Amino acid sequence: MKKLFTLALLTGAAFTLPSYAQLGGPARQFTRADTLRGMLTPLRTCYDINYYHLDVKVNIDEKFINGTNLFKFTATQDFKRLQFDLFQAMKIEKILYKGAELTYTREFNAVFVDFPQMIRKGAKDEFTVIYSGNPAVARRAPWDGGFVFSKDQAGKPWVATAVQGFGASSWWPTKDHQADEVDSMLISISAPKGLMDVSNGRLRSTQDTGDGYTKFNWFVSYPINNYTVSINIADYAHFSDTYAGEKGPLTLDFYVLREDLGKAQKHFGDDVKPMLKSFEYWFGPYPFYRDGYKLVEAPYLGMEHQSAVTYGNKFMKGYLGSDLSGTGYGMKWDYIIVHESGHEWFGNNVTAKDIADMWIHEGFTMYSEGLFVESQEGKEAGAKYIAGVRKRIRNRAPMIGPYNVNREGADIYDKGANLLHTVRSVINDDEKWRSILRGLNKDLGLKTTTTGEVVSYITKKSGKDLQPVFDQYLRYPNIPDLEYKKENGKVLFRWATDVKDFKMPIKVKFGETGSWTWITPTTEWGKSSVKDAASPLVIDTDNFYIKTTAI
Repeated sequence: MKKLFTLALLTGAAFTLPSYAQLGGPARQFTRADTLRGMLTPLRTCYDINYYHLDVKVNIDEKFINGTNLFKFTATQDFKRLQFDLFQAMKIEKILYKGAELTYTREFNAVFVDFPQMIRKGAKDEFTVIYSGNPAVARRAPWDGGFVFSKDQAGKPWVATAVQGFGASSWWPTKDHQADEVDSMLISISAPKGLMDVSNGRLRSTQDTGDGYTKFNWFVSYPINNYTVSINIADYAHFSDTYAGEKGPLTLDFYVLREDLGKAQKHFGDDVKPMLKSFEYWFGPYPFYRDGYKLVEAPYLGMEHQSAVTYGNKFMKGYLGSDLSGTGYGMKWDYIIVHESGHEWFGNNVTAKDIADMWIHEGFTMYSEGLFVESQEGKEAGAKYIAGVRKRIRNRAPMIGPYNVNREGADIYDKGANLLHTVRSVINDDEKWRSILRGLNKDLGLKTTTTGEVVSYITKKSGKDLQPVFDQYLRYPNIPDLEYKKENGKVLFRWATDVKDFKMPIKVKFGETGSWTWITPTTEWGKSSVKDAASPLVIDTDNFYIKTTAI
């Protein structure tokens, strides 16, 4: 456990409390393979990825791929060996450097490459990996990972990738760690003639390769995390539109199966522009204007692939026709369009360095659903939506997962959203809160970040000491318990928490028609109290996700 704690500090994870298991996380044994995948060792940090050219041919009948990936990098220190990642099932044909083959070794899904001479700090260099194989096939995408091979109603192939958490290295050679986003990328996918590939960024060109395949060249002009790099192959129909956004016209491109064109034109028109209007208001401009916004029909539920959001919600409102909040508000819009597009701001723009901090992606994005409801139905409706998803929270493990082993924490969606709504309520200034959300995307966007940086940013910009609040919700399973008792004509309050010296303001009143009063309990009785009244005590549990206990 001490080793885990020390390495977390080295990766900038701001994990300043005891180990994961000591904080209430499940006791787990992690393997060497987990560490090779999840840790930023010197063999990974010695080089910064600048550019990839991924060039892959997809043999759908054989569920086989072959191709190359060019790595262009800058050395951050002197080195002769580095690590990239590629699943064992994929064969490395050779690794080329300055016209010669490099020697390498493999351990689990890690590949260690040796160079013939020292690569000096600051040098810009490159190598190419030539590879092939049958990539993993997903059984329950997007909850597991890999390729999805399906067919449309006409019997034509329909192929897609979804690999978040599972690993981009399941199908292409890459530095498979969220901390290092490539600055730009060319994605060249060869698909059988008559089919189209839709990947991230802008389509630069297509070419007939002369062997029954067509190559589609997509260029990504912004930093992109490798798990959002995607293949989508089908006999797609395409239609487009433009959104008048904060930074000017934003191109909207939609790729759907031909059988679904009519439904998609109506359905996407209902939610896409209202979603963009809401999120640009709350979070700032769409982060990837040059690359545009795309919505691509996929043979699974959906995924936040940067500038190519995949969609499989069957053109229904809600989440496959249900409302996750139980309030009715979730049935007024398409969950996948709103949620997965929200990740363009939190996940694709503001990206966690370590999967242990994935609450940053999922908590903020689920919270964005409540903000969308607020934009459409008003502030009270948005708050009810966020409170409605609490029923799925288990509170059995911390939201922050163990660092350096590619594992996320617990309850990162619903509890994360309720944490953020609680913080907004503590700040009690909606314009300041909006400026914080926009500032996170402006100041921490297009790069990777940590829990420590996000919490410090919100704390500094709010002018309030929010560190104990975030520590309790993120690092412990339990939520704050507001205990209260009557004594000498007063109602006394205290917080029961794991965090020492916890303090958080909250609103109380007597009776439903009473006026709200702010109190600031601590972990000691008597530091906060109100005069007892005949009407029942009401605590604002709609806007503060807490327990309450009468003593």
